Amino acid sequence: MKTHPWKAHCVLAALASLAAAHALATPPSPPHVLQPASSFAGIQDPKERAAALFIEAGKVITHPRCLNCHPSLRSPTQGDNGQPHVPLIHAGDSGMGQPGLTCMGCHQAKNVKATGTKFRSIPGHLPWMLAPASMAWQGLSLREICEQVKDPARNGNKTMEQLSHHMGEDGLVGWAWDPGEGRTPAPGSQKVFGGLIQAWIDAGAHCPK
Repeated sequence: MKTHPWKAHCVLAALASLAAAHALATPPSPPHVLQPASSFAGIQDPKERAAALFIEAGKVITHPRCLNCHPSLRSPTQGDNGQPHVPLIHAGDSGMGQPGLTCMGCHQAKNVKATGTKFRSIPGHLPWMLAPASMAWQGLSLREICEQVKDPARNGNKTMEQLSHHMGEDGLVGWAWDPGEGRTPAPGSQKVFGGLIQAWIDAGAHCPK
């Protein structure tokens, strides 16, 4: 039995409408969920895939656990709202504070539970320091951060291979997923984050618009 062309058209239109409705009914993943790089393998255009990968990785990059250590000034911020660091401290050229008030004077090699203060724990890692001034992220768009991190003149003279290793394996970066009591960890895991960064590099390291 033959199907009239207009009926076939109606069927296709109905299917398209259902697909569109399903897409609208399926919200994007929430900020606390980090999709793995494999979720973006279906994007055929390398530039579009790279941009999508970096946007997903941006959930970590723009998270308070990272932004607080990539401040717009040489003074760190803290908390989930980026409030001024207590006590007020200047990181200096070394990123580790200044004589008499160094970062490691309070921050130890690991997180330490705190009592008698409004803080439930004091974060720690060896070393504990700010990112270089050239890697300030606060106040920048994700595209601006993307251009910054792949520029050797601003990323600490890192190659793409070194950048991938830093993001995916560095212990201080990894602290973002184990920040101690009273702090919201970065979404996903460092392994998933590192996979997104490597996949972004493999796709050409193109930046989102």
